[in-house]
Amino acid sequence: MDRSGDPAALASLIGHQLTEHSGGLYRRLADAIGALIGSAELPVGARLPAERPLAEALAISRSTVVAAYDELRARGLVESRRGSGTTVAPAASKGRSRADKRMPTGYGESLFHRIAHGPSEVIAMTYAVDPGIPELAAEVEDLARTELPLLLQGVGYHPRGLQVLRERIADHFAESGLPTTPDEIVVTSGAHQAIALVTQMYLRTGAAVVIEQPSWPGCFDLFGAAGGRVVGVPLDDAGVRPDLLAAAFREHQPAMLFVMPTFHNPTGRLMSSARRRQVAELAARHGVVVVEDNAYSAWDPAGPDVPAPLAAYAPKDAEVLTIGSVSKAVWGGLRIGWIRAPRPLAERLARHKALADLGSPVIEQALTARLLPRLTELTAARATMATVRKQLMGQLLTKRLPEWVWEEPVGGSALWIRLPDTDARIFTQVALRHGVEVVAGRAMDPTGEHDDHLRVPFSYSAEVMSEAVDRLASAWRELRRHGPADVVPEIV
Repeated sequence: MDRSGDPAALASLIGHQLTEHSGGLYRRLADAIGALIGSAELPVGARLPAERPLAEALAISRSTVVAAYDELRARGLVESRRGSGTTVAPAASKGRSRADKRMPTGYGESLFHRIAHGPSEVIAMTYAVDPGIPELAAEVEDLARTELPLLLQGVGYHPRGLQVLRERIADHFAESGLPTTPDEIVVTSGAHQAIALVTQMYLRTGAAVVIEQPSWPGCFDLFGAAGGRVVGVPLDDAGVRPDLLAAAFREHQPAMLFVMPTFHNPTGRLMSSARRRQVAELAARHGVVVVEDNAYSAWDPAGPDVPAPLAAYAPKDAEVLTIGSVSKAVWGGLRIGWIRAPRPLAERLARHKALADLGSPVIEQALTARLLPRLTELTAARATMATVRKQLMGQLLTKRLPEWVWEEPVGGSALWIRLPDTDARIFTQVALRHGVEVVAGRAMDPTGEHDDHLRVPFSYSAEVMSEAVDRLASAWRELRRHGPADVVPEIV
């Protein structure tokens, strides 16, 4: 995935490192680019962006980029020729093991970077998660006393999931309006693995997968790694647009449709029951498998009722797979999710699951089985907290950043904000140097239709949100005052 020639793409790869290395800004920039050289992102012979476009993408001065390129030339990592620009030198491959295969950076990098690198002084607003529920510790202690001895007598491998957990997930679906049997459930290690398993089962190289536009960044990477072609379909207030969806089905004949009907990420919209029926019937008519991800379950208690999963509206001959998890309602560290699918598909998914890891951790499954009967109650409690924080974040932004525009989400845990006359990728670079990390719209829509958008989560304490908005406001003032070109003040 060589995206080196795109200044904004390269800026997104190295922007984090400008805050994590020491020394002058030009040296930090050289170190960040040097760390990528020889990898899948900057292979030998790859052309680096010209100095001015890269400076604009990073919102730093052109002289800084010139100095960084000079430093890289002095290290023998790049070479420049008149008319050819600056390219990665052949000598840059020396010292890198042939076995050192860097994972190509994808659209989800901006979300996953801080998870991988851990806490820092930067306020990371790249993912929206809550701490674990307080009662989780007591449940773990009681589980260890009462259930663990019996669990230890088994082999510990359950590719489809513990029977008791599958029974309770089936009951949970039935309560939501979708009758389900335990044989239709496969337990996974979170919703992320559920999507990965479905991707392995359905996507082949060159196959199209239709998604909502914008969408969750991780899906671009998962579908792309499987060789799939992503086709985006815009949303309206009721969900993915059926007229454009039908056109995409006719033109691309996709293998799969991936949607987030219940509190779409990043917009927080709720697909109506009528739209769910339309989507399910369209997909069945065109023979397209539907994968619905309902992991984002926090809703505004004062908002509209949540319809049953999309699968409840599907014709009998339709293939609809429904994904859920406890990560949002209970704790992100409790890596238990599930897929509901017609029995023959569930059996195939279980074989993929067995190949992946032989089964999710048994103790975590047993803990989740205890919590499933209370999942609706726990989700409602999270939703009440989220509504309070959403209102606070709205007040802070209205006061400090009145130019920013957003549509109040029905559910979810983030605001989808439009910046006036601004490429959000450039703003995120300025914000990062002000100590706050946010995700630009391009990560959620590679077409460029939402380049002026930011995703700003509100799943933080009042103190953290207040400080984050202060830093965002400072970054916005700097960008609006100086612009992204040469006169932006440098950090030394």
